[in-house]
Amino acid sequence: MLDRADFYDAELTRHNGHLRAAASVGIRDRVLDLGCGAGQTTREAARAASEGKAIGVDTSLEMIEIARRRSSEAGLRNVAFEQGDAQHHAFPAAAFDLCISRFGVMFFADPAAAFANVARAMRPGARLAWMVWQSQERNEWSGAIRRALAPGTSGSADAGKPFSLGDPTLATELLTTAGFVSIDFIDVREPVFYGPDVDRAFDALIDLYLVKDALARTDEAPDKALRRLRDLLEAHMTSEGVLFDSRAWIITAHRRTG
Repeated sequence: MLDRADFYDAELTRHNGHLRAAASVGIRDRVLDLGCGAGQTTREAARAASEGKAIGVDTSLEMIEIARRRSSEAGLRNVAFEQGDAQHHAFPAAAFDLCISRFGVMFFADPAAAFANVARAMRPGARLAWMVWQSQERNEWSGAIRRALAPGTSGSADAGKPFSLGDPTLATELLTTAGFVSIDFIDVREPVFYGPDVDRAFDALIDLYLVKDALARTDEAPDKALRRLRDLLEAHMTSEGVLFDSRAWIITAHRRTG
């Protein structure tokens, strides 16, 4: 069974190419990666910025330690990882040319404060390329799994967090207030990958918060709910593995120069 770090990287394999294209990391760029997880996107940025550097930040010490180990094993010398919450983290001022994030900027308790803090870390004219989920209604993986496990119940407040930037109007307002301009949204429709077969997808999913939260919100016997989950995964089995439809935005913008 994949560990959690590998699961997330595999889940989003089809999204990575879109983010790399939008980020267009330059050879001398100083790159900040928010919510870097196990550091896959940070390492990719470091390879592209061979004469620059990449810094990954995540709240999870477990993921940061994995990221450091994998970067060392890859022989990368221009990459570093820091544990911290970007809402409060003491970034050096005007230190970065580019800020990237693969589904890592939707969870801030105070997004306005977080985006302002990130803006201070970026030089005037610096770019950002953030991938975020669109609305929950456009992301089958979330709604279908929750309904299979706990039909007739509403999701918890935390269950909506991944979609907090799904409204372009709200996201634009937050970024404009923080000092960003030329804000644009690129529509990305790619499936998320949960495993090469039903058994491995099932084993991976039952360890995730999405499933644990849904099970906690129903009084039904867990075996019945998990049977429906397995049936759902079987219905989504394709020649390429277990796939669920998803919709994301890539948000691009520039730090205001004046």
